[in-house]
Amino acid sequence: MKRKLEVVIESFPIAGTFTISRGSRTEAVVVTAIIREGAFVGRGECVPYKRYGETVEGVAQSIELARALVEAGGGRAELQDALPPGAARNAVDCALWDLEAKISGVPAHVSAGVDRIPPATTAFTISLDNADAMGAAAAKAVSRPILKVKLGSPEGDLARIAAVRAAAPNATLIADANEGWPPEDAARYIDACADAGFALVEQPVHADHDEALRGVSRRVPLCGDESAHDRSSLPRLVGLYDLVNIKLDKTGGLTEALAMAKDAQERGFGLFVGCMLGTSLAMAPATLLTPRARFVDLDGPLWLARDRETPLRYADGLVHPPERALWG
Repeated sequence: MKRKLEVVIESFPIAGTFTISRGSRTEAVVVTAIIREGAFVGRGECVPYKRYGETVEGVAQSIELARALVEAGGGRAELQDALPPGAARNAVDCALWDLEAKISGVPAHVSAGVDRIPPATTAFTISLDNADAMGAAAAKAVSRPILKVKLGSPEGDLARIAAVRAAAPNATLIADANEGWPPEDAARYIDACADAGFALVEQPVHADHDEALRGVSRRVPLCGDESAHDRSSLPRLVGLYDLVNIKLDKTGGLTEALAMAKDAQERGFGLFVGCMLGTSLAMAPATLLTPRARFVDLDGPLWLARDRETPLRYADGLVHPPERALWG
């Protein structure tokens, strides 16, 4: 049967405003690849990210470059050479995984060599704001076991760190600076996080300047995010970070993400499974990585005013694996 590839741009409103050091958003705009083969349909969602030079229109155009390959029956292996790592390849790669699972009847996690996907404890993000507002947000989310605290605005970050810890004294806290701290001041903020009992500090400085972290004491583990994209980025990060954040929109899909996870662990990195701000369809493939992860942050859908049909189930701080109607 002949395959057909469809590219769809969709917008999902955010319930409120989501803010990090690089700006605020009120909607999640995603690009979805849909591959049809007879009665079977495979879907994959990606979130273009301006930080990596991506636009919604540009990503949609890049997916079109894979049309001939996909519609001729090409698979995930050929796709790795046809498109570079990034959001466009992620959407197509995950759509191919989904299509293969639908046609074969073999769940994607089984094909990936994952025995089972138990529910995973996921972080819940506290959006960047002033210290009082972030403390109030943490107090509202105090029942959640892990809070990911957006920082990266040096003026006021010490107060934000203290306010969130005071509001959530028993929660596991992760600081995410999104490259926002000056290299010369990073150690001071990292130490403040350590003093407040944070479990992790993510991407404290810009990826171009993270060599400054090589001599920083490890009172709290450091995780590379914007510095960690696919397997090719790992060798340089040894000695800079203790964990790497694997996001499918950076790796260019689940295929590379699985390979990166294996390589990262062999190099001694712990794994953090993260996400962009997307729907349950974007989170679903990433759940295959959660059994190997030290930290999981797949809370994107919790920020949306509406989600996909048959969404992921979130309850008691846990994200549950997807139903086959959603993906895989």
